[in-house]
Amino acid sequence: MACVAEARMNMEQIHWIQAIVLGIVQGLTEFLPVSSSAHVEIVSRLFHWGDPGAAFTAVTQIGTETAVIIYFWKDITSIISAWIKSLYQAEARKLPEARLGWFVLLGSLPIGVLGLLFKDQIETTARNLWIVAVALILMGIVLGVADRIAKHTKNIEDLNPKNAVAFGIGQALALIPGVSRSGATISFGLFMGFKREVAARYSFLLAIPAVLASGLLELVKVVNDPAVQWPVTLVATLVAFAVGYWVIATLMKYLVSGSFMPFVVYRIALGVALMAWLYFGNHPGTLPVG
Repeated sequence: MACVAEARMNMEQIHWIQAIVLGIVQGLTEFLPVSSSAHVEIVSRLFHWGDPGAAFTAVTQIGTETAVIIYFWKDITSIISAWIKSLYQAEARKLPEARLGWFVLLGSLPIGVLGLLFKDQIETTARNLWIVAVALILMGIVLGVADRIAKHTKNIEDLNPKNAVAFGIGQALALIPGVSRSGATISFGLFMGFKREVAARYSFLLAIPAVLASGLLELVKVVNDPAVQWPVTLVATLVAFAVGYWVIATLMKYLVSGSFMPFVVYRIALGVALMAWLYFGNHPGTLPVG
């Protein structure tokens, strides 16, 4: 009996440790251009945890998006207020905040459409560490080229409908694990001439509708599922929120004068290391889907 009780206690400890570690990983990598989905999958495989599951991932992302909402609270309330006024006041439609609200909605369309069209492939075929490794390397190169050749002159006021759609297409690429939502959208922004901190700020604002919609839809599906471990999931979400808020604040300060090259080097090195681990360690690339 004592052995059984000890085994159960160890399993509970592993679950809590897993939640805290994955929450930290989610918070650290969600906003950096390094791909949070890639890191969550890699860490899960390294510790033989398997796939944490779509519900766990979606709910913890709500935590990191809450960090975005709180950090950019003044911006968001101004945008929403101006956007609502633009629905019935002609003058309000000229406000930069109202235009930004429309551009966020416009930029959210590509990931919404493609996410629905390729939902099955995203949840099965794409969850392969070989794909993650290739995506890490290729998007790292893209980010590096974009950062090097970008003019870094445009501000948020220079955003137009064409730019909004381009940012949205970049965000949609993040449906492929390893690409990185912020990495792809920021890269597209840099190619269009936006400043680093401006591209990052718009990338974070653009992610709010898509991530919250995805997380809430998943939450509705699993809210009454007895298999979902809500205590550990909520702990992971709180950890992801706290770490994510710190990352946003630190990154926004860094981008005023810093470049994306450290992230480029990291992405390529991680992609190469992952390929070597999969090949020489004789590990299958696919993760069991939870």
